[in-house]
Amino acid sequence: MQSTFSAPQGLAQSSTRSFAESLPGRAVLIVAATVFIAVCAHITVPLPFTPVPLTMQDFAVLLVGLALGPVSGFAALALYLAEGAAGMPVFTPQGLGGVAQLMGPTGGFLLAFPFVAAIAGWGARSLKLNNRFARAAVACALASIVLFGFGATWLAQYRHLAPISVMNMAVTPFIPGNLVKIAAAAGIFSAIDRWRRN
Repeated sequence: MQSTFSAPQGLAQSSTRSFAESLPGRAVLIVAATVFIAVCAHITVPLPFTPVPLTMQDFAVLLVGLALGPVSGFAALALYLAEGAAGMPVFTPQGLGGVAQLMGPTGGFLLAFPFVAAIAGWGARSLKLNNRFARAAVACALASIVLFGFGATWLAQYRHLAPISVMNMAVTPFIPGNLVKIAAAAGIFSAIDRWRRN
């Protein structure tokens, strides 16, 4: 009796995998990922001492990179930036929107997103760690270093800031929250990956 029920479940998971791995399936996932990132970008809290807001956007970027992999993750974030540049309301609402937001003080963070997603996706699949949660967490940590590095460098040039000032405006206040987001993204990804492999 047990085998009677396990076959349809396995067939359903196989069908889900095959659709997700097909070209139309990947396209649907990429578009859905941009919607998810846009929703998370609107969960935001402005801070009085910096133009960089607290937002769930970077969590979404990490999770999309982990879930879709380096190529599709990069493509999803490139599409997201194109949507924003075209004037669609996908960026955090504190900015000017459109190309102006890409060229503004937080533009470095935004332009780094495709690379952040690609690094997270690559690391989760390539790092030599047996534990999938640890592998995903380390991948997200590496991706976050790139995110903060590029975003802070951009802001320093944009505002002509000294290194200590840009650290206080664009890096240090966000590290605790980023650690929570890394753990959440790695946990969700490892749970989904475990389900897919079963």
